[in-house]
Order: sequence, then C-alpha cells, then structure tokens
Amino acid sequence: MDFIKLVNSLERSLNGPLPGRSAQERMAPMPLEMERFDEQQMSNARKGAVLMLLCPSEDRKSIIVPFIKRATYEGVHSGQIALPGGKKDVGDKDLGETALRETEEEIGVSRKDIQILGNLSDLYIPPSNFSVRPFIGFSSAPPVFEIDKREVDRLIICSFDELTNEAIIKKKGMNLAGGYKIQAPYYEINEEVVWGATAMILSEFLTLWKEIK
Repeated sequence: MDFIKLVNSLERSLNGPLPGRSAQERMAPMPLEMERFDEQQMSNARKGAVLMLLCPSEDRKSIIVPFIKRATYEGVHSGQIALPGGKKDVGDKDLGETALRETEEEIGVSRKDIQILGNLSDLYIPPSNFSVRPFIGFSSAPPVFEIDKREVDRLIICSFDELTNEAIIKKKGMNLAGGYKIQAPYYEINEEVVWGATAMILSEFLTLWKEIK
C-alpha cells in the first residue's frame, strides 16, 4: 500500500470510535485477568505510553514497524518484546510527549522526525501497575536507529505486510512465576513471541486496520 494513503487512512480512523476492549481481549492471555479492564485500577495506576512507529524501509520499498527486545533486568517485563515506550516523567506535558521521548531514548529516532496520528485505547497492565496509552506515529524518512543498550537488548524490525498477515497469530501454554499457568495468544515476529499487553495493543490496531480495508 502507498505510504501516504496508509497514514491518511489511519489518522481518520484513529479520530473516530476505537475497537477497544473487544479487540484487546482477542489476544489476552487466558484465563482473562478482569483487572485489565477495571477503570478504577486504571485511574489509580502509574501512567505510561508506547509508540507504534510506521516508517519507510531503508530502500523505501516497504513500510516497517520497529519493536524492541527489552534488556534482562530485575523486573516483570525483562526480556520481553515490546513497542518503544515507558513511564510518564514529570517534565512530559502529556502522554504523547512521553511516547516520543521514550522512543527517542530507546531506539534513537528523533521526536522531531515523528508525527503522531492518534492513539489507541488505554490498557492496564496488572503485573507492573501501569496504565499504558498506545500512540501511532509515522516518520516520512527512513530512520537511523540507535538503541540504548541499557534498556534494549536488540531492535526487531517487522514489515507492515508481515504484521497484517494472520498466519503469524499463534497460541502457546506458559508457566509463570508461582506456578501460574496460562494459554497465551501471540504474534510470531522474526521468530520472537509477542504476547501480553503488546499483543493486545496490536490486536486493536489490526482490528482498526481491517475496518479501513
């Protein structure tokens, strides 16, 4: 698809009604944690933002989306695949600025080169007590990536065509801390398992994309 046509279509759709919970639930781990949709929990949680960045590939022949593999650390999201993002700082005027700042810090794409198209529905993440707002943005030029090795183990580039291919949707059993067992739908991207909150965010985006098509 033409990049400009894609951007314009997404901007229009993001300014309308969002699919929300029904789309998020399609890729939620089971049994479903009802906390994820508790408005009181979301209101009291720490605030954060992530950015799904659409940009041309280096040869400008395709559209790509960067993901990160988080560095190994003492925390619940250690080593997971995610979109660039993080917690809102006191200096951020809003969550959109949080998403841009964190993206620049983690993968080196200047916030000046990114235009925000809109945002998806907020999502509460119980293990870390964060309410996360996913933003969709684009860069008209192929970005030069430079990861922050303290926070990012490596960059994972996914083509838009691959991301919108339903063949990458799979499911597996997982054993979590404390012997807790779940069935987790996930997206297989570059042989990595993208599950949990990131998969739920992608599910809402892809539901919106299907409506555009």
